Amino acid sequence: MANAAVPSPTPASGRLSLGTKLAFGAGDMSPGISSIITGFFQALFLTTVAGLSPGAAGLIILISRIWDAISDPLMGVLSDRTRSRFGRRRLWIMLGAIPFGIVYFLLWWVPPVGETARFFYYLAVIIAFDVVFTMVNVPYASLTAELTDNYDERTALNSFRFAFSIGGSLIAGVLHGVLITSFCADTTRCLPEESRQGYLLSAAIFGLIMILPFFWCAAGTREHYTQPAEAKSPPFLVQLRTLLQNRPFLFVIGIYLCSWMALQITQSVIGFYLTFYLQRADMFPLVLLAVQGSAMIFLFVWSAASRRIGKQAVYYSGMCFWIAVMAGLFFLGPDQITLAIVLAALAGVGIATAYLVPWSMLPDVVDLDELTSGERREGIYYGLMAFTQKTCVGLGIALTLQALEWYGFNRDLLPGEQPESALLALRWMIGPVPTLLLIIGMLLVYLYPLTRARHEQIQAELATRRAAR
Repeated sequence: MANAAVPSPTPASGRLSLGTKLAFGAGDMSPGISSIITGFFQALFLTTVAGLSPGAAGLIILISRIWDAISDPLMGVLSDRTRSRFGRRRLWIMLGAIPFGIVYFLLWWVPPVGETARFFYYLAVIIAFDVVFTMVNVPYASLTAELTDNYDERTALNSFRFAFSIGGSLIAGVLHGVLITSFCADTTRCLPEESRQGYLLSAAIFGLIMILPFFWCAAGTREHYTQPAEAKSPPFLVQLRTLLQNRPFLFVIGIYLCSWMALQITQSVIGFYLTFYLQRADMFPLVLLAVQGSAMIFLFVWSAASRRIGKQAVYYSGMCFWIAVMAGLFFLGPDQITLAIVLAALAGVGIATAYLVPWSMLPDVVDLDELTSGERREGIYYGLMAFTQKTCVGLGIALTLQALEWYGFNRDLLPGEQPESALLALRWMIGPVPTLLLIIGMLLVYLYPLTRARHEQIQAELATRRAAR
């Protein structure tokens, strides 16, 4: 591909326009929509609607995440090396937009075949969706470090990103919950053949909607850095080894792994918790509204707070909120649905920091890598970060489903009929297990070495180097 003309050879140093922030934020709307629906509903769909055993459903998701161990970092390297008139990243966003919507629809279709054939169908479709998700999401996330090198502006940029992500997922999650119960005679005890129609209608609607924001993002942003034409990247394994020697990067990965694993375990179990423990599946849209609504609001609250107290202090504050909520959910009684909704809203206060802080730390790590290596390698960094995210999803859902099977969950039993052992497992997975992960994440944040002062020093050294070219 021919080299692209770019506005400047270095990332923009000043503030970004509102239009650029909005366009950038729009790029995470479709991944946010798909992630929230798959995160909250995929395990429930595969077991109670598609008719797979919990172990089989968990195995499908885990295998697909193993594939991501290859695809995400490779996509990062591929976008790093891309040269086109659309830049290194936006070309891939545009190429993957339409396949993204089509394959998403196929995730929610139940083929009229036996259980073994259904297993392989969902394995193939979920892997295909992972491929197109990687095609758009890794290059998109890599744009963050290329739009600005301002420490606080990057946090603000991620606020817009996750506002679109959470805002889209808020609307989608609530509407999806309404659609899948719209065909049910009794919304508290929806039969598989009834909810199947709702899943398919929702998939058609959101499959179409999710195509458009990618083109808005590609049209409204401009990359301010391109690798010099004469630069030759080292082999992939050499780059990977270098990245794994970047100590601040390992801390960011660890922080994100802990907070995102906690979130994915909670997401994958909340549908079971509401349906079989509280026996109020009809309240799922309201619970999701409470969680995502408060998270979207507090993205901007925490972003503003980080300018005053720093990213680390923001993370501690948010995690303390979240841990208190999970303790409440563990001790909640089956008849306390109102309190469950209140706790869901409080959980969003903490969940917002799990979205915001690790992703706002990552561009600073990329700057440190440029200082030490002389290259801008956003793609492979964000590829490994995306791999971490999807690994958390896969492990979280697989472990959750396997634990339910171990503790006696029966997909053929309706709410009120599940054994006490399965209900206790649900409570443990929505309380103590995520809490332990968040405590480990807080310890890693305390040890994280890349402070604001150190980042300013890195930027000064990079500016001196660029001026000397």
